[in-house]
Amino acid sequence: MKTARYERPFIKKLNVGLLNKFGVRTESAAVTHIEGIAVEQLLQEFGSPLFVISEQKIRLNYRNALTSFKTRYPRVQFAWSYKTNYLNAVCNVFHQEGAWAEVVSGFEYQKAISNRIPGNKIIFNGPAKSETDLLAAIKNGSLIHIDHLDELYTLLELQKKIRIKPQVAIRVNMDTGIYPMWERFGFNYESGRAWDAIQKIITSKKLDFVGLHCHIGTFMLSPKAYAVAASKLSDLALRAKKEFDKNIRYIDLGGGFPSVNTLKGAYLPGVDTNPSLDEFADAITTTLHKSGFKKDELPLLILETGRALIDDAAYLLGTVIATRPLSDGRRALIVDFGVNILFTSFWYDHKISPAKEYPIQTTDTVVYGPLCMSIDLIRESVNMPFMEKGDRIVVHNVGAYNMTQWMQFITLRPKVIMIDARLKTHVVRHSETLDYISALEQVPRHLKTTN
Repeated sequence: MKTARYERPFIKKLNVGLLNKFGVRTESAAVTHIEGIAVEQLLQEFGSPLFVISEQKIRLNYRNALTSFKTRYPRVQFAWSYKTNYLNAVCNVFHQEGAWAEVVSGFEYQKAISNRIPGNKIIFNGPAKSETDLLAAIKNGSLIHIDHLDELYTLLELQKKIRIKPQVAIRVNMDTGIYPMWERFGFNYESGRAWDAIQKIITSKKLDFVGLHCHIGTFMLSPKAYAVAASKLSDLALRAKKEFDKNIRYIDLGGGFPSVNTLKGAYLPGVDTNPSLDEFADAITTTLHKSGFKKDELPLLILETGRALIDDAAYLLGTVIATRPLSDGRRALIVDFGVNILFTSFWYDHKISPAKEYPIQTTDTVVYGPLCMSIDLIRESVNMPFMEKGDRIVVHNVGAYNMTQWMQFITLRPKVIMIDARLKTHVVRHSETLDYISALEQVPRHLKTTN
């Protein structure tokens, strides 16, 4: 018979609800299964660490978001933000649900084309489109969002050569009451540069001015800021109608809606405090309805939502590889994944759960990754049970940016699997190998031998 592990007696204040003077709610509740499949089974089959994506959750998030906006506004179109997660399996779930593609580079544009997205359903954003990229977008009839005057002049020159009228919009930056203001991208509204760009486009008669675009920030917590943005883009659209008799087809309010993650430094958990999509939908659609458009001339509302639709659809599973006491009395866990594959741990206090039931006692714990770098810190402080080497953990809400911003650094990147509606698992990205990493290297002949 196995001897039970000794646990020292303790007295703990019971907490109900949110933060109080006695402490915070613990995160020690076990997560033993994902979509009905045991965490231990997944790790045994596919290895540790492991990213797990729920196809059902992606579809549910998309449909709920669409409902939030379509019940308030007659014409709505989502475009999946490739930079958020451009695994083809993820992109194609969104495309099956009806999302267009929103890309910010030639690489992402080619990914969208390879996913068989029609050119006229690809929105091409970003400040660094090459002439080759622009030519492909023009020929495919894609929606090109002009970021600066140099790009505008390049498009005018290209139009002379190929005699195809590009479909264009401009990106607008503006003061929405959120600081620091994002003015690195696009044409400024307050200074009049956005209107100057619109005049140049329309009077050139070489470009088809079809829309207006803005992206006011990331992980935005103020629905009111989107109301301001919608109002200012509407003002530009109505001015184009009044002065040039030009009806634009769409207003694109970009992305930036928050997920349920908790930002570092936040006083309360994000799941309790971050605005819902309904709140953003109310702010945006109410503004558009009141802006002065005729009912039969309401522009299509495009949204490039990323993290809010994917973050909570993915988990990172891992294994404790060591434990140690720290000099300040806290306990440390060292796990088999680091910030190289969980990049968002620099921004968020990710929820971390044990993958099996433990006794009720918990302790203040620091969670480190395996990298030989002091920055490899997953959580600086989290209440966890007394875990041991070989125990499994689950990190929540990791679907956005971790699979695009991850780095091949010190360790190889792991498998990514997707669980479908029938609870069948699919490998959607294989783990890296040394051969994969070395495939692009070349060693000069004189360096091929060593002493």
